[in-house]
Amino acid sequence: MVERAVILQKLDVGDVFHAESPNGASLICLVTRVDESTIYARTVTTQYSLRFDRTTGEAEWGGGGAPCIIDSVAPLPVEICNVILGIDRKYRLEQDVDKLKLNDAEKRALVFVDSYYSQNQL
Repeated sequence: MVERAVILQKLDVGDVFHAESPNGASLICLVTRVDESTIYARTVTTQYSLRFDRTTGEAEWGGGGAPCIIDSVAPLPVEICNVILGIDRKYRLEQDVDKLKLNDAEKRALVFVDSYYSQNQL
């Protein structure tokens, strides 16, 4: 089995991964930057910025500093990844609240991601 730190070191800008909080919050994340010790990411659906330790995969999120940890880096199928990236773009740039509603493809992708990441844990 490959060591967790080695796997986390391979994450790069543009990669999508999953993190979870002890309270069960599911965080689909997009890597925005990396340096020697930190993976900078944002959550796709809520656009929170996070800083994960590249060795442990741990971070804090939300106003209260709730902990979370990277639990899957399994690469998504290309079609699903493209939809997830589209959701990120929409939630990052869209100004019209009515256009933020998820379409059927986006809903299917989020349902897929939920089961996919839970089946492909680190």
